[in-house]
Amino acid sequence: MKKFFNYINSEVLVKAGSLNTASISIKILSGILITKFIAIYIGPYGMALIGNLRNFLSAIQSIAISGLYKGVVKFISQCKHDAVELTKTLSTVFYFGFFSSVLLAFICYYNAELINNSIFSANYNYTFVIETLAIVLPFYALNMFVFSIMNGFSKHKILLIINILGQIVGLLVTLLLIYQQNIDGALIAVAITPALNLLITIVGIAFRKNLMSSLRITQVNFSILNKLSPYMIMALVSAIAIPIVMIIIRNYLISEIGIKSAGYWTAITRVSDYYLMFFNSLMALYILPRFSEINGKREFRKEVFSFYKTIMPVFLILLVIIYLSRSLLVNLLFTEDFRPVEDLFGYQILGDIARVLSMVIAYQFLAKRMFAHFIILEIFLFVIMYVSSIYLIDEFGLKGAVMGHCLSYFMYFGIILLLFSSSLFGVLTEDGMNDY
Repeated sequence: MKKFFNYINSEVLVKAGSLNTASISIKILSGILITKFIAIYIGPYGMALIGNLRNFLSAIQSIAISGLYKGVVKFISQCKHDAVELTKTLSTVFYFGFFSSVLLAFICYYNAELINNSIFSANYNYTFVIETLAIVLPFYALNMFVFSIMNGFSKHKILLIINILGQIVGLLVTLLLIYQQNIDGALIAVAITPALNLLITIVGIAFRKNLMSSLRITQVNFSILNKLSPYMIMALVSAIAIPIVMIIIRNYLISEIGIKSAGYWTAITRVSDYYLMFFNSLMALYILPRFSEINGKREFRKEVFSFYKTIMPVFLILLVIIYLSRSLLVNLLFTEDFRPVEDLFGYQILGDIARVLSMVIAYQFLAKRMFAHFIILEIFLFVIMYVSSIYLIDEFGLKGAVMGHCLSYFMYFGIILLLFSSSLFGVLTEDGMNDY
């Protein structure tokens, strides 16, 4: 327990304060303002359509960068003092990512109508939005690779500045487009704002010629991709599965209950994203690095329960406050048209509690490279969320969507507890304390 608090005080809070807090605060504030504009100028139906586009964009962006971001950061941080290996890593990642994103952009552009019908249905023609997204996709991928390289070199200060400026520019562009073009403007903003960061990033690295000189096509080495492939697969499965199932559930709500109901469900998921953002950043700053250092069951058990005893009570108090003030939050974030969202808070919050409890333990999959376990569990979550949500929507209507979310994450948490039961609850011996 003492070690946990010492680490939080000396490492996590310092890093969060200097690197993440400002950026995340601006991200949450800009998200709230954008959500309010959507609620005022477009309404629930716009919230649903924008939710589908955001989910699709999230999945397609992950495919565009081939799930390489975290793996690249890790590998660059390991080989940044080895010039030969560094050149191979940078060149391989850059050119592979660039060409794969360009290929994906062509596929999206020339299949824009098919994608539109899959995301929005044939009732809505936003083919031009998909075409715009395809055009800017390589720029987004390029920006993310530059980010991963700079992150690997621990250029945290400039990354923070770029993130903050990008959030501000994205907010201003989005609000202007929503104000002028309503739903069309909002959808275009979703498509282009992630790529706008590239303009700011270029300015940030314009004078770093040593970085650009390391990118040589002759140094592309496919063995680097082989080393990165487990990270690629894990990131892709995780980043693609949930957005796709959310699109399926939202489209089912639209077809069975109505587009307004789909908008209400999208609204509650947005609220969930806001309060989970700080928690996710704390998890990435503390849990993953700490679990990477742990070699035995005893330390693993100690860290998990220390986190549960110290952070979870604070998180639970926050969620209780959010639930009790849900009427005020709906007024603040949305409009009177979104009043049905109040009835969705309970199951959404319960599901998020199980989600957070699961994530604390599931980070062990990443830390100890338990790739097969991770992928199987992600696929299970994908399937159970789809099946339970569709069934519960048929039984309970709109509330069934958040009930499915709740049930899925409690089942996910239960399976993770079973997988790590010996580490968390078993009798530890000196001989077996290093086995997982």
